[in-house]
Amino acid sequence: MSEASRVDDGTALPTPGAEALKQAVRAQRDAALVFFARLAQGSQGHPGITRDTYGAGENFGHAVFADTAAAAGLELQRDAAANTYATWAGSDPSLPRILMGSHLDSVPHGGNFDGAAGVLAGLVVIESLRQLGLRPRRNVTVMGVRAEESVWFQVSYIGSRSALASLPPGALDSPRIDTGRPLASHIAECGGDPEALVRGERFLDPAAIRAFLEVHIEQAPSLVEAGYPLAICTGIPGNFRFPDVTVTGRHDHVGTPRRFRRDAAMAATAFAAALDAIWAEYEEAGTPVAMTFGRFHTDTAMHGMTTVPGAFHFSLDVRGYDVGVIAAIEARIPEIVARIEAERSVSFDFGARASAAVGLVDQVIFGELTEAAARLDIPAMPLGSPASHDAAAFAAAGVPTAMLFVRNENGSHNPLEQMDIDDFLDACTVLADWVARNAG
Repeated sequence: MSEASRVDDGTALPTPGAEALKQAVRAQRDAALVFFARLAQGSQGHPGITRDTYGAGENFGHAVFADTAAAAGLELQRDAAANTYATWAGSDPSLPRILMGSHLDSVPHGGNFDGAAGVLAGLVVIESLRQLGLRPRRNVTVMGVRAEESVWFQVSYIGSRSALASLPPGALDSPRIDTGRPLASHIAECGGDPEALVRGERFLDPAAIRAFLEVHIEQAPSLVEAGYPLAICTGIPGNFRFPDVTVTGRHDHVGTPRRFRRDAAMAATAFAAALDAIWAEYEEAGTPVAMTFGRFHTDTAMHGMTTVPGAFHFSLDVRGYDVGVIAAIEARIPEIVARIEAERSVSFDFGARASAAVGLVDQVIFGELTEAAARLDIPAMPLGSPASHDAAAFAAAGVPTAMLFVRNENGSHNPLEQMDIDDFLDACTVLADWVARNAG
């Protein structure tokens, strides 16, 4: 023990030196590999990994997490949304807790590390510090979050926002894309209490959380390109989404002249091209945004090679790091739609709108993680997240929040996710340093 940290009452407590901390984390290597191997066994679909939200796959992931935490002697809890918590009890639990974690669900045919790496990182941090003989003053908790992947219910951050009582109105009625059953039904089936969520009961009080820290694989190979094993997140994008947009025109014969056509497919294509042009404007100006048409298709019941499409369906996700930028993009949509409707004699129905707030990273914690990486001689760079994460829900609730990204060669939401276990352990080491200095 070579350094000291300060806790709330000003008492100096020992923190581990760099080499001792590195060795303690590296000693968890085999256990980490076993954890990931066990998780992969619960996939509900191949290729890749499918841990379906509020289904058998996600349930399996939470069971693996709970079994591992219980074997380590941690205190287990579940909330009304069936999130799982594992706590290393501190000597003064009245102090705001440190919360680490991420999600255990996946997109269909995704990878094994997306989300799960952040849950395991919390367990690795706790076990490493325990092996060094430390005991925290405040509770240190790992959260296995439910339902981060919005593809299943088309609602963002269901698990984290449920715990914080910030779930949007009507979310519990949202149907799962494959079963058609509402979210409330799935939560109840997985042991949760949707009625408590309807009442707005809050399991996590933001004022009682010292910080939320999330380790996650990077979504695009930026770290691979730059040659760094780690990044320290500078911000999480907010978004607005239209999960189910319908363009209605008229089905016609393939030989119909252009002047008579009400072609829904061409109208949707014109809309996509207009938004892509806006994206190019912002990119040229150096303002990071992203626009995605995740679904883009004709009506499968009516389409055919010799039919002019009279109906078209798409989803739209627009994201950015600045609230004003996101609002400005959305404000341009009505004019684009009006022009296309007039030109193509079609109508657009955007359906339900969803959104998520921009996730602001706590600048003090960002600086402390940056200093920790340098002190530990672990190369790390700053990086804005291109994707949404549960950390954004905590930041929106006023919780000091930070993230670490781990190098991932093949991107996420991909069966070929490629996280090196040693890069992962580097992230755990930086996180463990911060926890030791802030938990006592």
